[in-house]
Amino acid sequence: MERVYKHRTHPVLRGLRFFGFIILGAMAAAGFAFVFGYFVMLLWNWLMPELFGLATITFWKAAGIVLLARLIFGGFKHGHDNHRKNDFHKKKFFDHWCEKDRKDRKFKDWKHFDNYWWDEGETAYNDYVERRKEQEQK
Repeated sequence: MERVYKHRTHPVLRGLRFFGFIILGAMAAAGFAFVFGYFVMLLWNWLMPELFGLATITFWKAAGIVLLARLIFGGFKHGHDNHRKNDFHKKKFFDHWCEKDRKDRKFKDWKHFDNYWWDEGETAYNDYVERRKEQEQK
């Protein structure tokens, strides 16, 4: 007879792992920010003084430029902008399945809808509301 044990992690270990991932993520983000700021500083100091006669900048000024550019042009969105792609596919899917219904409908008769509503629709609707109220009271 074979014993099968379910692998379970102690709650304390799960908590430590969670905080470890947070600390590791924060360190990775700081590392990427440092590298990105450093490359912006290098590119600025290589191109801008020679091309436009601007002064050289320090790392912190480069980091400030990156932050300012991100605020002005990019915001702080997370991930990719997939909702536009998904909306396109949803619309395409929806149009495909509704095409059958569109063929069956008689849209030429919709030109009479306004006249119907003003002649009979409002009274028919009010009668329906009264019937529903009577049913709810019972």
